[in-house]
Amino acid sequence: MSSLPNLLWLRSFEAVSRLGGFTAAGAELGLTQAAVSTHISGLETQLGHQLFERTTRKLELTASGQAYLPAVRKALQELAVSTDSLFGNRSAGSVTIRAPISEAVLIIAPALVEFQKEHPELDIRLLSAIWADTALDTGTDIEIRLGTGNWSGVHAEPLGPETIVPVCHPDLAGKLKQPADLMDLPRIHILGFDDHWPSYFDALGLPQPSTRTSATVDTSLAAVELAAAGGGVALLLGKVATRLAATGRLTTPLFPGLPSVRTHYLLNRDNASPRKPAVQRVETWLRDLFAA
Repeated sequence: MSSLPNLLWLRSFEAVSRLGGFTAAGAELGLTQAAVSTHISGLETQLGHQLFERTTRKLELTASGQAYLPAVRKALQELAVSTDSLFGNRSAGSVTIRAPISEAVLIIAPALVEFQKEHPELDIRLLSAIWADTALDTGTDIEIRLGTGNWSGVHAEPLGPETIVPVCHPDLAGKLKQPADLMDLPRIHILGFDDHWPSYFDALGLPQPSTRTSATVDTSLAAVELAAAGGGVALLLGKVATRLAATGRLTTPLFPGLPSVRTHYLLNRDNASPRKPAVQRVETWLRDLFAA
């Protein structure tokens, strides 16, 4: 990347090409006419080609300038789009939420439709994460994280207790007459939740089965799709399982739920500055959503 020209020089080149002069380009960029002229000279020196024909009345692009302009303009446009897409408009009504991928897809996204109808003035950005990071993302207004609440440097507000419950396709549920029947059916394991099945069998007073594992996946979302396709029984958090059961894609056999050592938390940095009203409004909605 050492041959890449100075970004300021490229911005000046694009602006001069579009506006037809150093003075107009300087006014748009917040620079003096002399500074823009220096940028263009520096760019031409680095490239070894003249980009403009300078006359007493106007500037005209040379053949080299005409060939170079589309690539420069495209690169600047793509950079602007990527910046806005990743970091968004930080206006008073914009709120960025970061949540585990399963909760983002299965809990927050479906409820977001009605919330946005009620609050059209808010610009909500929903980002998902597979694995929780130690530090909070500085570009995130609200972070929901699943765990035990012992993260350093943050205030973790629990969003209510969680349970672990089995879910499966309705056709497979017909084979589950009693908890012991779980030992004879394929079971879906989720990486990061390796303790769920052993803890669940212990709570039921059943021995640990050594066979009939269906598959191992790295997200609850993948486990949901596998279970919905009839691939086995998965253990999911109760807040997710309840919403899935309501859609009819999966069912929860009438077996007891096991209290989970993990729950959802709303995170804020310690000693953080007061949050803007739009963020507080969304936080209140999320508290109600996860408490439902």
